[in-house]
Amino acid sequence: MDNVTAIIDSLGALQAQRKALETEEKLLKEQIIAITGGNGKAAGQAFEVVVTTAPRSTLDMKAVREKLSRQFKAAHTVTKDVTQVKVKKK
Repeated sequence: MDNVTAIIDSLGALQAQRKALETEEKLLKEQIIAITGGNGKAAGQAFEVVVTTAPRSTLDMKAVREKLSRQFKAAHTVTKDVTQVKVKKK
């Protein structure tokens, strides 16, 4: 059981680190976007970035689903098993 405890704690710690890194990454990207005005290049000593802002079209899937018949949805629905591992701090 001790090995399981160590594995679970390692996973939780890793997820916490990832969340902290993602938060830091978001802040750094916001700063770079502000510096470049949303478009342009910038360079550090080891890395360089290219920032581009462009339009993106997306499909409103909620609206699409509302327009489809139940038969169409049933005929094109795929069901498969999904395994999740949820970690929460004690």
